[in-house]
Amino acid sequence: MVLIIAGFAVCAIAQTANRQTFSLPVNFRIYPSAITQTEVFVVQHPSQANLLFSSANTINLATGFISEGIYISSDGGITWSGSDTCKTGNTTLFHRGDPGITIDKNGKFILTRLGFQDGLFSHFSTDNGVTWSSQRTIALERQDRATTISDNNLNSNYYGRSYTAYVEFLPPFPVKLSYTTDGGSSWSTPLQVNNPSQRSQGAELCTGIDSTIFAVWAGVQSVSPYTEDFIGFARSVNGGNTWSVNEQSIDMNGIQGVLTQKASIRVNGMPKLDVDRTTGNRRGWIYIVTAQKKFSPAGNDPDIVLYRSSNNGQSWSQGIRVNQDPLNNGKIQYFPTVHVDNAGGVNVLYYDDRFTTSDSTGIVLSRSTDGGTSWNDFLVGDHNFKPQSIGGLGQGYQGDNISLASVGSTLLPLWMDNSSGLYQLWTARVPISSLVSVKVPQQIPSEFRLEQNFPNPFNPSTTITYHLPEQSFVSLTMYDLLGNKIETLVQSEQSAGQHFVHFSAENLMASGVYLYRLDAGKNTTYKKMMILK
Repeated sequence: MVLIIAGFAVCAIAQTANRQTFSLPVNFRIYPSAITQTEVFVVQHPSQANLLFSSANTINLATGFISEGIYISSDGGITWSGSDTCKTGNTTLFHRGDPGITIDKNGKFILTRLGFQDGLFSHFSTDNGVTWSSQRTIALERQDRATTISDNNLNSNYYGRSYTAYVEFLPPFPVKLSYTTDGGSSWSTPLQVNNPSQRSQGAELCTGIDSTIFAVWAGVQSVSPYTEDFIGFARSVNGGNTWSVNEQSIDMNGIQGVLTQKASIRVNGMPKLDVDRTTGNRRGWIYIVTAQKKFSPAGNDPDIVLYRSSNNGQSWSQGIRVNQDPLNNGKIQYFPTVHVDNAGGVNVLYYDDRFTTSDSTGIVLSRSTDGGTSWNDFLVGDHNFKPQSIGGLGQGYQGDNISLASVGSTLLPLWMDNSSGLYQLWTARVPISSLVSVKVPQQIPSEFRLEQNFPNPFNPSTTITYHLPEQSFVSLTMYDLLGNKIETLVQSEQSAGQHFVHFSAENLMASGVYLYRLDAGKNTTYKKMMILK
């Protein structure tokens, strides 16, 4: 079986007689400063659509400063103001970052964060983030970053309740949850959501379309590199007091570890989720995304995989590969986040190096308008960057997540990159109507070139890449070493650009060395490939 896949451009192209001009969205920093900013989150006010609240880890290790940034936009993400410090009634010497943020039904901004040693604490603001309350204690145990959400659904029996969930760093490493009914002034005693047989990691929360709340986490193996083995899922219909739990709801193989190609930064595949709250025919569907490898439908390199449920998480679809580059092409996608917009479109934002060198990365958005069945990829970043770890915060740390929101028909991706010389928060305003334009641009190669197939050796499939500097009649043919033709993969007129052919030798060819020959116009070249069965 042969599948020909169109390529992507690295940058915008100029208009010619037969090519349209395409523009990438302008990228800008939301709060330029001399403080490291990483691990960004963004939430929208429940009744003022243009009012956005974002936060991140803010770090200056030279002075020992660690806090939580407060960044506000009142015009839908066009302009931002704020501070790199959560200014509270307590000295920030006792802050340790890892913010979780929400805005409740009354417009109260709520922020949860870690303490200097152990413990989870919160603050609230009644003036859109200008000033903040003194700290409120949620828990004093050792834990991971907490996810914080509000139930702003008018139809919910728990309308106005806000929740925070985290993983406790003591055996059996369970997910715990606390809630507030008074805007963060006081919190309930944390309840244990699950009783895992293998440690939990990375709890995430989301509200449903009624009184239901959902929680997901990764169930990880007990030995290094603590591979993410399963997605755990839980559902509560009584405000988080009791839970229906499935510790192994979805099988997975996360990318927990380091990316040696990218300065050995630390990465994970922890699940993120969102719910379709529109009035469309997929209302109530749940979507989970992870970064995985070596587990179908992911390839041998990290890919983004989506699962969906139309029955409140009682059952899940098979995995759907989100990124649309050729399988096993050596390109790396990681740190996905998912957001369902007002039109019911499912949007997944992630880092992706298919448009740059292996030591660098860019930012890409994939969008589905049919509930995740099919996807289109769109280049969002107008520049790339070379990831580096932030020294002093654990092996390879550069932050563990990015964020995505929407205001009306505009998508607002937020991510961190160090292209300015320091990790800072970047964003772009992406009109959904423009996505049909930014997908297609293709950079025209300067020379005719046939790449080595990848992977090689292979079993049973591989990808062949070639570059055409001009439109040509193309023939791509497989031969054995005796010169016998095995199969013709391409025999057609093709446009200038980069082309991919995904080839499967299953039930077709025996183990051994073969040749693949490319003819395009007056140009001819060939390479060897090896099949191992």
